[in-house]
Amino acid sequence: MLTNPSQALLRNSDLVHNHAVLILNYEGDTLPKALLASASHVCALALDFHHHLIMQPHAAPNLQLHFGHQLPSQERFDSVIVYFPKAKALAPYLFNLAAQHLKPQGQLIVIGENKGGVKSLPKQLPDYFDKPLKVDNARHCIVFTSELNRQPPAIKLQDWYSQYQLQTPQGEITICNLVGVFSEKKLDAGTKLLLENLPKMHANVLDFGCGAGVIAAALLTAQPTLKIDCVDINAMALASCELTMQANGLSANVFASDGMAQINRQYNGIISNPPFHDGLTSTTSIATDFVKDSAEHLVRGGIFHIVANRHLPYSDCIATQFGDVNVCAENNHYKIYSNIKR
Repeated sequence: MLTNPSQALLRNSDLVHNHAVLILNYEGDTLPKALLASASHVCALALDFHHHLIMQPHAAPNLQLHFGHQLPSQERFDSVIVYFPKAKALAPYLFNLAAQHLKPQGQLIVIGENKGGVKSLPKQLPDYFDKPLKVDNARHCIVFTSELNRQPPAIKLQDWYSQYQLQTPQGEITICNLVGVFSEKKLDAGTKLLLENLPKMHANVLDFGCGAGVIAAALLTAQPTLKIDCVDINAMALASCELTMQANGLSANVFASDGMAQINRQYNGIISNPPFHDGLTSTTSIATDFVKDSAEHLVRGGIFHIVANRHLPYSDCIATQFGDVNVCAENNHYKIYSNIKR
């Protein structure tokens, strides 16, 4: 089933007839494959690892699939399609990236939901593109087209992240935060409580949902002998985490994982401010799967140490997997669950 933006694109597939097409930031469906009915060649870059995994089985000589924040080549295309991002701060980066891979006078196509900010495109598009034209309004989405009118500036990652000092209970650390990655330039309340109640860990530790690397950097600052794996589903977060490690002279193994599906080792500790929030219909199942998977990836005696909104349903599944529920700290909004695998 195609998402509404993808359906709106597909009904305008004549825009890319016989084109070599690049798709940036595509959603969790198979639109890149469907577009081959019109395009001659499709290359797709997912910034969400789950979306990449959905498409991966369909890879073919005329359908190249990549995950990350940039393409591995300098290939240029007749058309580039950009899915307008939910994190609006990411949009200018995607437009710059699209321009890098367009042929001169190449076509830019932007698709987004009406309620998602795409209506502001005429004010957001850089001046190396022509004024965008609205070509369709369907499925509660708008399709815009534009044309590359001059050479864009080269992409330099340092132009796209903010670097700032963060005071943590473990000391001052430098955070590098790429556009589109959640950041408050201060410790969010949940992470602050977590870092104020860090256990002594040893050997191999997993930082699940690492984001820009705040927890891993603080943990390595306090306990530099640890070997930490940092995983996330978001390409910009992973790149941010790598930059944060470099900025602090620290070392961690940073890689993408859809949940824990790509993790194939055991840990002495798992630490996380899990990226699950109130309002998700699947919150309960996500929390349950996360706790179950964590228990399976811990050695006996391993520490499971997370912070969560106190209203989220963790207690029952922790009790099921670990035999009891240990809340080592809490406040009006968050709880720190800290259990040892028996």
